[in-house]
Amino acid sequence: MKLRFNNVWLILFISSVLIIACDSGYNPPSDHTVSKDGNMHKPGLNSPLDNCIDCHGTDLRGGTSGVSCYECHGNKW
Repeated sequence: MKLRFNNVWLILFISSVLIIACDSGYNPPSDHTVSKDGNMHKPGLNSPLDNCIDCHGTDLRGGTSGVSCYECHGNKW
């Protein structure tokens, strides 16, 4: 009986993690019209220090948007 109870909790835990992981809250502004691997970027994304720092900060780690470019791009820049 205890083993069955533990399995139920394990299944509930894994399900919760999957649901949370799928709800990333990704909601880019409407001017982000370029899709790269399913993520929307603003035109000029290949020059982030010229085009992205207004919202993502001069270090591209979040700025006023609160979204770090390094979350997806690693140490690309």
